[in-house]
Amino acid sequence: MEEELFCFPSESATHRLILLHGWGADAEDLMSLGQSLVNSLEGFEVELVSLRAPQMHPEGLGRQWYGLFPAEWEQASEAVQSLKGRLQRLGSFKLPLEKTILLGFSQGGAMAIGAGSTLPLAGIIACSSYLHPGFRPPMKTPSVLFTHGNQDSIVPMEASKKLFDLFHRSNSSSQINLFEGGHEIPQKIYGVIRTFIESCLCN
Repeated sequence: MEEELFCFPSESATHRLILLHGWGADAEDLMSLGQSLVNSLEGFEVELVSLRAPQMHPEGLGRQWYGLFPAEWEQASEAVQSLKGRLQRLGSFKLPLEKTILLGFSQGGAMAIGAGSTLPLAGIIACSSYLHPGFRPPMKTPSVLFTHGNQDSIVPMEASKKLFDLFHRSNSSSQINLFEGGHEIPQKIYGVIRTFIESCLCN
């Protein structure tokens, strides 16, 4: 559903950053982070897009990529395939997937990993993410940055460590950044994320 997004288009953009929000949030949730990152990238013109999850949150506020409490893993598989289609359609519009970086938080991070690891993206950033059951990364994947707070009470830090171990076997350029904090993307790691984005844009 391409109408289900926020976009700051740029006719002169050479790259695109796509944001995937977490469970119970909405497409606006990561926009301040995205705008901060895009504005700090000197020498690059980056279009910013934030996608909205297709389902309403069961409590009526916010959205979800699939049911999570309890976890609807069959829905998760279908959601990943649907997201891949949305990303591929965006990639056919002006800027190819090879010029696209995907950033997701929590459930959005799991979706970024699930959908993005088989696409020819410039890079993936998975913040406070977790592993979908049965997932195994392909032999060749985009570079991935994992970030996670060591006091996360929602998604244990070990989830990102497990993902990093899986990806590092197939892509030695993947990275992990563990920080003091909880289930969040604190401003203190914006620099780490920006540096990773810059390395992806330069390749």
